[in-house]
Amino acid sequence: MTVTYEDAKQQLLNAILNHVPFDGWSETSLRAAITDCDLEDGLARAICPRGAVDLALAYHARGDAVMLERIKTEDMSGLKFREKIAAAVRYRLEAVEDKELVRRGMTLFSLPMHAGEGAKAVWQTCDFIWDALGDTSDDVNWYTKRATLSGVYSSTLLFWLGDDSPDHQRAWEFLDRRIDDVMQFEKLKAQVKDNPLFKPFLALPNWLAGHVKAPMKTRADLPGLLNPRK
Repeated sequence: MTVTYEDAKQQLLNAILNHVPFDGWSETSLRAAITDCDLEDGLARAICPRGAVDLALAYHARGDAVMLERIKTEDMSGLKFREKIAAAVRYRLEAVEDKELVRRGMTLFSLPMHAGEGAKAVWQTCDFIWDALGDTSDDVNWYTKRATLSGVYSSTLLFWLGDDSPDHQRAWEFLDRRIDDVMQFEKLKAQVKDNPLFKPFLALPNWLAGHVKAPMKTRADLPGLLNPRK
């Protein structure tokens, strides 16, 4: 049977997960994974030209796919919208098998040369959540929603990594508080927008917002085959 590029990459990813808790997302872990998979070094480098960084991003993407599948299969019809957002963030964190894999990833993406990739991965996770929950905004709200959720997700992730309460109950309570804060802010924005005293000051921002469009979607509508926005 012919092994495809994606098959080989997933084999490498599965193999490196055994080494990351000890050696991080590093060249050492990558070499061990190549040996475990019995792949030629040249082929492995072609699959992952940036080395372990590519596999760290693949691991993050795998978690996103698990989250999206759970959002798709879970019955969320009885939840309020804020509860759906909280559930989606929770599903994403529960897709992680070993917290050490994420801790090591945070160490990797805290490095200046990889920080942009880490931020992009978090943004994409939040973009997937909003899309999966039916967001149709195409103006400046497209950006603000994802930026706000990125902050909520990142802060909850940090809290969750250090949470040892039963079933991560404290982390989920922390998540609820962060979303409550956001909802209060959105309520305040709506009140300001509806107040006639502020309308003269909002004229220019509203005009600009009306001329900002979200990027066109390029992802295929196939489960597990989600392409990032370009």
